[in-house]
Amino acid sequence: MSLMGFLDRIADVSAFDKAIEPARRAVQGLPSAVKDVLHGTWLGHPLHPVLVQVPVGSWVSAGLLDAVPRLRPAATVLIGTGVAASVPAALSGAADWSEQGSGVRRLGALHAVLNTAALGLYAGSLVARGQGRGTLGRVLAYSGLGLAGGSAAIGGHMSYAQSSGASHAATAVRALSTDWIDLGPLDDLPEGRPAMRTGKGSSMAVPLAVVRRGARVDVFVAACSHLSGPLDEGTVENVRGSDCLVCPWHGSAFALDNGEPRRGPAANPQEKLEVRMEAGRVKARVPSRHR
Repeated sequence: MSLMGFLDRIADVSAFDKAIEPARRAVQGLPSAVKDVLHGTWLGHPLHPVLVQVPVGSWVSAGLLDAVPRLRPAATVLIGTGVAASVPAALSGAADWSEQGSGVRRLGALHAVLNTAALGLYAGSLVARGQGRGTLGRVLAYSGLGLAGGSAAIGGHMSYAQSSGASHAATAVRALSTDWIDLGPLDDLPEGRPAMRTGKGSSMAVPLAVVRRGARVDVFVAACSHLSGPLDEGTVENVRGSDCLVCPWHGSAFALDNGEPRRGPAANPQEKLEVRMEAGRVKARVPSRHR
């Protein structure tokens, strides 16, 4: 069995759910403003993959420097940097993890256990180095690097195979035709709430969420960028000063003007289509970056 197949087996083990649910509830109990900072909603990009570059880069670099005796003091500095940077990285990862599907949460728990063990080994390495026990310090550091590398492979599987943190809206918009899509008469659209329309795709119709505000119409891919929630079943609300389309599944809010997230857990923008009016009919097409 391949490594990826093994990880998929772990993601299928529902027995883990009872053990990890208290941690999930604890993270979800954080104030929404704090969670939005950790998700990267303000950045328009998930924050966790940005923050993890610091501990990973520091520890890999320390491993190289530890191989050269005269550079080992610098390795110690890098290990300390990685230990400090792992705290905000872990907090951002926990925030994202708490809003994912069950399979991602199961693998995420293993990812967290391995990272915690690696962090403990690196902390022990710093203590050993401070006591003048350099050999033990290096053994602990290289052991930590091995665990961190294994954990990184799990994180990669969560990101790429399980689409954790990826924009599901970006995937959906690429299935649309690049031609103008006729969404019907303006007068058929309800005022101030999303309506579902469909756009022609390569093999199937792609759901769209259409919001009319007077003579203005905003059209979005209906699959929420977070976890593909049906935005056409959502609501229009004012969130932090902007009129937003709100996902019915997890409450992510996207500004109607530009699709930028105003409330998490979504960090990626929602894909918005270009719109024009033609003889009282609404037409839309994918933005040029996807054509």
